[in-house]
Amino acid sequence: MIAVVGAGLMGAATAWHLARRGHEVTLVEAYDIGHRHGSSHGSSRIFRRAYADPCYVRLTGQAHEQWRKLEDDSSTPLLRTTGGLDLGEGRDPKSLAGILTAAGVAHELFGAQAAAERWPFIRFDGPVLYHPDAGVINADETVAACVRRAGEHGADAWIGVRVTGVDVSDTVLLHMDDRRELVADTVVVASGAWLPELELPVPLPPMTVTQQQVFHFRQREPSAAWPTLVFKDGAMQTYGLPSGSDGGPLPAVKVAEHDRGTPTTARTRSEAVDPSSRTRVSDFVRDRLPGLEPEPVAEATCLYTTTPDEDFVLDRHGPFVIVSACSGHGAKFAPLIGSMAADLATGRAEPHPRFRLDRAG
Repeated sequence: MIAVVGAGLMGAATAWHLARRGHEVTLVEAYDIGHRHGSSHGSSRIFRRAYADPCYVRLTGQAHEQWRKLEDDSSTPLLRTTGGLDLGEGRDPKSLAGILTAAGVAHELFGAQAAAERWPFIRFDGPVLYHPDAGVINADETVAACVRRAGEHGADAWIGVRVTGVDVSDTVLLHMDDRRELVADTVVVASGAWLPELELPVPLPPMTVTQQQVFHFRQREPSAAWPTLVFKDGAMQTYGLPSGSDGGPLPAVKVAEHDRGTPTTARTRSEAVDPSSRTRVSDFVRDRLPGLEPEPVAEATCLYTTTPDEDFVLDRHGPFVIVSACSGHGAKFAPLIGSMAADLATGRAEPHPRFRLDRAG
């Protein structure tokens, strides 16, 4: 039997893959499905192909295939294609274009004037990379679809139950806060920001947990079709994408800083939005995104769990498969990471060398 601890994006996707392959699976989640205490909630996450690292460009292609498989299996649309922009000197659009060319990924490179003619609601002052495969993922619906289909494929789910202890012998004994126990041959730990707080007999790499904040801004022109965008220039590193339901009943765009989160832990986070981030992001919207009203109509917080190199952790140590940290850019890979974790749990594959537990050593 395989236990999966954590029903966020990665854990839910892992349980789905394992169950549809016919394995006996129990999914354990400390909160309700779709809770707001981690990193997997909300209606809008970016899917993009543009990375400066060819390894991740390849993985985004594999992830895209897995998204379509999940949509087919669940009969649920989860990834909406909008196209995506990369801009700002720090993103180096020309260099990104070369990487996408080498990978065979469709894209166009625009000058500032041509980009402004196509997207008049964004202010450009340099080259802009556009790739049509980018889009928006609904994280809430993805988690719900994975959990639902895992159950329909035969998985069991213990919801609202927290793992409080672990004993390892020939099998793994998981102790729960409701005094139940679960015996498993293999345990997939996909607990995100809660991972550093679990007492596991596994040597974990350094991880930093930060509380991030996101803001939603009303579109001045409701019918405008906004792409996703990633901007980096100097100390400013922001992203934007259509909000979905998180932005309220009228069309809005989610804009946030990728960095500058507040160090915290999953247990001690405040959930209070940092007002300095609100000011910086609103100023960015006022300066760069004239198609949006510059005052947010909604805001929220979430957690990043980041490794020093911002690569994922996806490895096996004895009976444990560790699936974290996703370093603030993992959502787009969720069904692929679930497949890779399922392969590790069943012995079908070796870990990707970039994501090993001991790579820093």
